[in-house]
Amino acid sequence: MVEWFLFLPQVRLAIPDVVERARTAEDAGFDGIAFIDHLEPPGAVHQGIWAAMTVATWVAAHTERLRIGHLVLCDAFRHPAVLAKEAVTLSAASGGRFELGLGWGSWPAEFARFDVPDGDAPAARAARLATSIESIRQYWGHGNPDGVVQEPRPTHPIPLTLGGTGRTTMELVRRHADWWNVPSHQLDRLPALLPTVGGVRVSLQQMVAFVAHGADRAAVQETASRRFGHLGSGLVCGDAAELVEHFGALSAQGVERFYVWFSDFAPPTTLAEFARDVIHDEQWK
Repeated sequence: MVEWFLFLPQVRLAIPDVVERARTAEDAGFDGIAFIDHLEPPGAVHQGIWAAMTVATWVAAHTERLRIGHLVLCDAFRHPAVLAKEAVTLSAASGGRFELGLGWGSWPAEFARFDVPDGDAPAARAARLATSIESIRQYWGHGNPDGVVQEPRPTHPIPLTLGGTGRTTMELVRRHADWWNVPSHQLDRLPALLPTVGGVRVSLQQMVAFVAHGADRAAVQETASRRFGHLGSGLVCGDAAELVEHFGALSAQGVERFYVWFSDFAPPTTLAEFARDVIHDEQWK
């Protein structure tokens, strides 16, 4: 069964707009929602951005069914004991709807700008992530029985999502992850890597320029390319039938979850029509 998450960077949107989109996605049939985790928006530092865990908590309080997570929380921003406690708390508060997406940081400029340690040392950040995952599992009671355990322990499973295709990342995926998120520009590596991850499930983040019924395709494509053309193959433009075919081909390769990122910033009308004509297509039944 394919799962559909709305990927909604909390940039350019007021908090009520984020909540409106989350509620629309929930009502329309999306399975979940994911936010980003940065101290400043990558490539758009003049824009504002809301705190990742806070906005996730607020959305959890204003929805009933959506699973809630991030692509991804930056390990270096939080001590693992703090993150472990936050994750358990949000999981309990949401009735088990929180999922932990975790990474070692994709925007080095913000590490330097905000004096985050090891910002210029990818190897150090990757090593810290490995240690943090072990620590979080320990705090949740899944590690050495003689180690430190936080109370309360998780009362619901908290799935772990890790993304990337590098050697260190793939080792962590195989050892710890429930979900492996494949960057859309590295899909060519999926056939070789998929057999190596065992029972880990596969997700994909995809930027979509959705050509709604009656829309001007050329205008939609031009605007999307101007805003997000730098994503290359990470951006796909199409109407409902074309997108069903696109996602169907990816599903056939083993992708079980799609994080859909809309080039028009996901207004409710786009979410409703996409859900009606793509998510609820006969292809997925």
